[in-house]
Amino acid sequence: MRKLLNTLYITTPHSYLSLKDETIVVLLEEDEKFRIPMLNVENIVCFGYMGASPALMGKCAENNIGLSFLKPNGEFLSRVSGKTKGSVFLRKRQYIFSDDMDFCLKFSQDIVSAKLFNQRFTLEKTIRDNKEKINTEKLEKISLELKNAVKKAYTFQNLQELRGFEGVYAKLYFSVFDDMILHQKEDFYFQERSKRPPLDLVNCVLSYLYTILSLEIMSALETVGLDPYVGFFHALRSGRASLAVDLVEEFRSYLVDRTVISMINLKQINKKDFVQKEGGAVLMTDEGRKKILTIWQEKKKEIITHPFLEEKIEIGLLPYAQAQLLARYIRGDMNEYPTFLCK
Repeated sequence: MRKLLNTLYITTPHSYLSLKDETIVVLLEEDEKFRIPMLNVENIVCFGYMGASPALMGKCAENNIGLSFLKPNGEFLSRVSGKTKGSVFLRKRQYIFSDDMDFCLKFSQDIVSAKLFNQRFTLEKTIRDNKEKINTEKLEKISLELKNAVKKAYTFQNLQELRGFEGVYAKLYFSVFDDMILHQKEDFYFQERSKRPPLDLVNCVLSYLYTILSLEIMSALETVGLDPYVGFFHALRSGRASLAVDLVEEFRSYLVDRTVISMINLKQINKKDFVQKEGGAVLMTDEGRKKILTIWQEKKKEIITHPFLEEKIEIGLLPYAQAQLLARYIRGDMNEYPTFLCK
């Protein structure tokens, strides 16, 4: 298993990235503010518009370092990619399978089932850890419905019905999301998912980290030679990394939802880390963004035992591990794709 390297987040909007020898240099109004050797970095995420030098972009592409540009509010803008990695035969099989409805349905059923399983795990952990602070009966009821839905995902005969089924249970899961928030309730409340734009503090953090997770999965897929834009569950759409979005479903509740709930309940973030714009959109402050990214980076360093590989790995390597397993499945080295299931 590869080593977990750093993701460099550039949160100051007017920063400019350049290259000096084998070192990434961050400039602010032509003054050097920070530098880091390239060999210590696997991803760079910039929240701003100043950009990066062509030399740095070329070096990132050459060394398979992901370089993504986002708006200050976390909305994805673009990503720099280098030469296609991996075997052309792997991608050819991926493209063939993307038109194979039986393959797409089986893979999608596995993904949706894993998502439901992991959502239930999140609810059950909340029940175990906070029995005297929450409405356990309410959460147990939803948890039981999710448990029954795990197998029901395999009864659908087409992707359209499966997508509708997944949407219904996503809404059901989020109907008790607010119950898992135990502190700072006057500021951090949740009624329903709102995305573009997020209309409350909780949705703001969720959308932000879902975007970050998607970028990390894109990098993992490119590293193993898969095309992140050609998926099997989410419909193909120009500009959307459908395969990356497919794999995000496995990790939403385990990596993002639990992290967001924890940072709120532990009061690691607060209302001052956000600002509400006219029209209701909620954005993070620069300080809030830095706090959340620091927490996210620390989360990625935690060690778990991978449920299928049975190896101890850092959480931040889970996207890479699953991308490897998916590539083996598409090549025909495995009979099925082993989804990530919480334990």
